[in-house]
Amino acid sequence: MSGIPHDKYEPKTGFEKWLDVRLPIVRLLYDTIMIPTPKNLNWWWIWGIVLAFALVLQIVTGIVLAMHYTPHVEMAFASIEHIMRNVNGGAVLRYTHMNGASLFFLAVYIHMFRGLFYGSYKAPREVTWIIGMLIYLAMMATGFMGYVLPWGQMSFWGATVITGLFGAIPFVGDALQTWLLGGPAVDNATLNRFFSLHYLLPFIIAALVIVHIWAFHTTGNNNPSGVEVRRGSKAEVKKDTLPFWPYFVIKDLFALAVILVVFFAVVGFMPNYLGAPENYIEANPLATPAEIVPEWYFLPFYAILRSFTSDVWVVQIASFVTGGIVDAKFFGVLAMFGAIIVMALVPWLDTSRVRSGKYRPMFRWWFYLLIIDFIVLMWAGARPAQPPYSTISLIGSTYWFAYFLVILPLLGIIEKPAKMPETIEEDFNNHYPSAKTPAE
Repeated sequence: MSGIPHDKYEPKTGFEKWLDVRLPIVRLLYDTIMIPTPKNLNWWWIWGIVLAFALVLQIVTGIVLAMHYTPHVEMAFASIEHIMRNVNGGAVLRYTHMNGASLFFLAVYIHMFRGLFYGSYKAPREVTWIIGMLIYLAMMATGFMGYVLPWGQMSFWGATVITGLFGAIPFVGDALQTWLLGGPAVDNATLNRFFSLHYLLPFIIAALVIVHIWAFHTTGNNNPSGVEVRRGSKAEVKKDTLPFWPYFVIKDLFALAVILVVFFAVVGFMPNYLGAPENYIEANPLATPAEIVPEWYFLPFYAILRSFTSDVWVVQIASFVTGGIVDAKFFGVLAMFGAIIVMALVPWLDTSRVRSGKYRPMFRWWFYLLIIDFIVLMWAGARPAQPPYSTISLIGSTYWFAYFLVILPLLGIIEKPAKMPETIEEDFNNHYPSAKTPAE
């Protein structure tokens, strides 16, 4: 947290001094865990440690699973059964990895919506937000490719449908789809490519996470009040902050322990609750499942993809203007990726000078409606692409884009914010009037 005065690491022993000159790793760790952290952080700030744990869990379990997996269309499904039946602890490993992806996405969605509510994307944290969105995109790619590896019915047909979207891109779609698949259809080359990328991407995510942490350590952590830490003397900084260790580390570890109790209860007692039964049937290119549904964490954007059919007037206008180049399928692809892009551009779409949603009365109602909209889209994405679900998906998609492109920019102009605290210390004292500042 450059620019904020805080206690620096001072090597004491001869070895510490010798190491600090050559490899200041202890200094780096000290500055990380002793970083001054806004003292008013609430429980919505515990999901960072859950995300870090989930990433490590996925990498470790994934490496062990890869030792027993065979990326070949004739043996992939059987190798999964081999892991489940013959490898010591294989079923636990596989179920932990499978449900670990759900934990990862649950945590990241809460983390993202918390950032959207408290304005964690506002200056000077725009780059931190963009890096976070890149992590999210890498997670989506990793999750999709991992879903293909069991080579069950839903794996095969999910890969067929999603990769078919690239074929909708005008002029280069067919070539791009063939390059992605390694051939004209989902086959052994596809499975090999997806396995390789599924193994590689988590390490790219880990690198991006390090940059993400570095970024917000540079700008300072946001907090529920949206007020910045005073950057005057050390005495003023200490009135607004507490060291990350031990105060927030212990709090985060407690929250992580509670969440892991629930997580391992799911792994132990209902590991297939979030999975598709069809994926326990080996992939068959000649038998199409009645409904092809992706994992739950893709459903909101899957609903947006399917909502823009040739009957929608926006699609008809786009097709007419472009001479048929932008058809319903391509428009759906644009809408799906556009829904993520508008979220990434929120630092520039939100025109309000107030950072935290706590002090924006009109914003709060529209934001709560956005959360409901996200859940409704998730529900609609799991339903058949027919009325009334298609209509509900279209309404939900319309609100998603309207929130980011219309409502947020207008709120910054017409909304009258509530009175904000002048300092983090004031906000903390308002919530905890009987709290005492720890002895220095």
